Amino acid sequence: MKKIVLGTAVFLCITALMFAGGTKEQKGPKQITIGISKIVTHPALDAIEKGIQDEIAAEGFKNVKYDLQNANGEMSTAASIANKFKNEHVTVAVGIATPTAQALVNVLKNIPVVYSAVTDPVGAGIVASTTKGEKGVAGVSDMTPVKDQIKLLARMIDLKTLGHIYSSGEANAVALAKIAKQACKELGIKFIATTVTNSSEVKQAAQSIAGKVDAIYISTDNTVVSALPSVCDVATKAGIPIMSADPTSAGKLDILAAWGFDYYKVGRATGKIVGDILRGKKTEDMPTVFMTDPSDVDLLVNKKVAAKLGITIPADILKKAKTVIQ
Repeated sequence: MKKIVLGTAVFLCITALMFAGGTKEQKGPKQITIGISKIVTHPALDAIEKGIQDEIAAEGFKNVKYDLQNANGEMSTAASIANKFKNEHVTVAVGIATPTAQALVNVLKNIPVVYSAVTDPVGAGIVASTTKGEKGVAGVSDMTPVKDQIKLLARMIDLKTLGHIYSSGEANAVALAKIAKQACKELGIKFIATTVTNSSEVKQAAQSIAGKVDAIYISTDNTVVSALPSVCDVATKAGIPIMSADPTSAGKLDILAAWGFDYYKVGRATGKIVGDILRGKKTEDMPTVFMTDPSDVDLLVNKKVAAKLGITIPADILKKAKTVIQ
């Protein structure tokens, strides 16, 4: 009887040790879940999404899981995604573009939020200041040099009237439209703007101004950029050029020039902020990041489009351009 009891005791001890060892191995690195919500899919926002993931990988984080969500241009969907991230307790939530960042900040109170490609984070109500950090929120702005973009266009064509299409539902787009209007006033250029509420209205909006303007200016407006091919179709038929603030989305389209950020680099900068948070840095010590390095900005000019429209691009602009489409 003693032998049986002893044997049973030994077996139980060995079994316990085996399970203890297994449990230790299974713990491994802590699971990190990064929720990324973008307002819509288009090349610039997709580039940010990839840049974030590449940066996190480059910084050596292990056991990272991504929950990639697309609001398809709907604010109600952006709010639903924010609630999903809240219920699933993601480690960090990233909002790509103003509407999704706003939704995350409104819903998530105990989960760090990182905003990316938000033109005016103060005006959008995401942070109180861009020069000071804020509890639970940090990010990257993509405020573009609107007046300089319009001045560049005016050097390539005789620009008397500029058309602009923007989304009335995007705080960033509204802010940029005001800047563009003021810039045109200062430059002595007539400004004709038209608004849309969703991407399906963009083509009709372009058609409504095409015969009244010398060119069309497109800002970093996600609703409009997601329907950029339809704007190009209208502009090509009307024989007028397009100036875009998004070179990432312009490469395969009939756009005369695009001057703005390399959005993959915006994604890498966003990923650095996420990495800092994962390492324990407080967002209170993280003011808004602005892409100020000259290498962060790209100028694309399309000589093929220029030739079709009978436009001669000045030599110094061609020399400055990082990308020239022949």
